[in-house]
Amino acid sequence: MIVVHHLNESRSQRVLWLLEELGVPYEIRHYTRDAVTRLAPPSLQAVHPLGKSPVVEADGLTLIESGAIVDYLIRRHGGESLRPPVDSPEFEAYQQWLHYAEGSAMLPLLLKLYVSRLGEAGAPLQPRIESELANHLGFVERSLQGRDWLVGDALTGADVQMSFVGEAARGLRTRYPAMDAWVRRFQQRPAYRRALERGGPYSMAD
Repeated sequence: MIVVHHLNESRSQRVLWLLEELGVPYEIRHYTRDAVTRLAPPSLQAVHPLGKSPVVEADGLTLIESGAIVDYLIRRHGGESLRPPVDSPEFEAYQQWLHYAEGSAMLPLLLKLYVSRLGEAGAPLQPRIESELANHLGFVERSLQGRDWLVGDALTGADVQMSFVGEAARGLRTRYPAMDAWVRRFQQRPAYRRALERGGPYSMAD
């Protein structure tokens, strides 16, 4: 049985969505953020020393990092679905999206969140953060022009992995209509809705 160590309001929601798309049985172990600090509880460190979510236990392995988890689950349980053929040109684009989501795209979104808490002290950083946001979200917007999904003609793990980026940018998406339509599209998928029911409250879906 696959076990997902799931923190509320976190990246682990996309792992639940992927498992619903795959139709694979899984168990959820729920963890709740501290109401004041918004940090994960110390009990997650008993699962993995970093104390972060998602953590997935599967096939005798303890897996961390969303991109690695998405890649593993699709290779292990996806068959020919949710990724392009390995020998196709689209596969390299697919791999890039898996790494880009956390390697580059999330950084300016996180900086915006954290620096906004500094008030006036963070003001000097805002122009650079806004510039990086426009750079990365503009890239995603251009990549989605005239298409429903990031790679090929159907949903892939690239869309699952990038979904948190699109959702985290929810206050900015009016500037990026193609990205906004893509987020609304995947949020209406039955598997996505089932994952919400199982995962619990998730404000990113609002």
